[in-house]
Amino acid sequence: MSLKTFTYNQDFQLESGKQLKRLEIGYHTFGELNAQKNNVVWVCHALTANSDVLDWWPGLFGEKALFNPQEHFIVCANILGSAYGTTNPLSINPKSEEPYYLSFPVFTIRDVVKAHQLLANWLNLDKIEVLIGGSLGGQQAVEWAITEPKKINQLIILATNAKHSPWGIAFNESQRLCLTADPTFYKSLPNGGNAGLKAARSLALLSYRSYKTYAITQAEDDLHKKDSFNASSYQNYQGQKLVNRFNAYSYWYLTKVMDSHNVARNRISFENALGRIKARTLIIAIASDILFPPEEQRFLARHIPDASFTEVKSLFGHDGFLIETEALSRIIQLFLKQAFTEEISEVAGII
Repeated sequence: MSLKTFTYNQDFQLESGKQLKRLEIGYHTFGELNAQKNNVVWVCHALTANSDVLDWWPGLFGEKALFNPQEHFIVCANILGSAYGTTNPLSINPKSEEPYYLSFPVFTIRDVVKAHQLLANWLNLDKIEVLIGGSLGGQQAVEWAITEPKKINQLIILATNAKHSPWGIAFNESQRLCLTADPTFYKSLPNGGNAGLKAARSLALLSYRSYKTYAITQAEDDLHKKDSFNASSYQNYQGQKLVNRFNAYSYWYLTKVMDSHNVARNRISFENALGRIKARTLIIAIASDILFPPEEQRFLARHIPDASFTEVKSLFGHDGFLIETEALSRIIQLFLKQAFTEEISEVAGII
């Protein structure tokens, strides 16, 4: 399916008070909305993903997967600021008729969710049967379930939190230091900051995986090697891979978006905010996740009414929420059939 675009021609008010004069939202849909309008699965994507969820979450989404276009109407929208079709720092500023670059206004998770809500209303979706997201996508999903509690029937959040941690913010700030250490970042060019982006992604990868991941996947067979190690090549490869498909300006802003996540802001307390969620909720942690450690998901489970919680073992750290799709499919299927219990997940060898 090809990318579609929704254009919102009114002023889009940001949480900061600033405005975007014209908002374009790139999105994908898969499958058809049924007559009852009760088969909507809305996916909130993570930091550098895109709206083609069948491409980046195979095993969970796809023709033969748990969430498939034959049964479900699947919607995924590129988030505000992303590089894949929604208004972002490389978009043309209507005032200057030049790309925004670093003049793009700072925005938050709540602004990202507000854009999703505009699209959902334009698509005439009164109800979302399943709202699902991991990492930054999970942050969006939590926020949406708080702001429109009657619209979301079932909420599935993976490897995410109620407030971005000092640890997570430190990782993001370190990545932004990589970006700004590249002098081309300030030259307002489409490829500005690319060397910094490569370094930032290499740094980020350390938080997405773990010591054990590298010990196994990047191990050396040559006991005499003194240079050109597998791990070195891997970091370079992954950094360049992001440079080839993204831009430094979107990355800078989106790390700020992740830092902004705090469901308690202007809502008295975390308990008050999370207590507003009415959806049946499933919370999944990745046991080896060092970026969003399981205690952050347990916190969500304690404060979202009647939430179900489980933990998945994985070699792959935070990225396990993208990789362990077989285990995730089993868990989610049990939850959707209202057959999920922690005892069942233990018997199934999930935790």
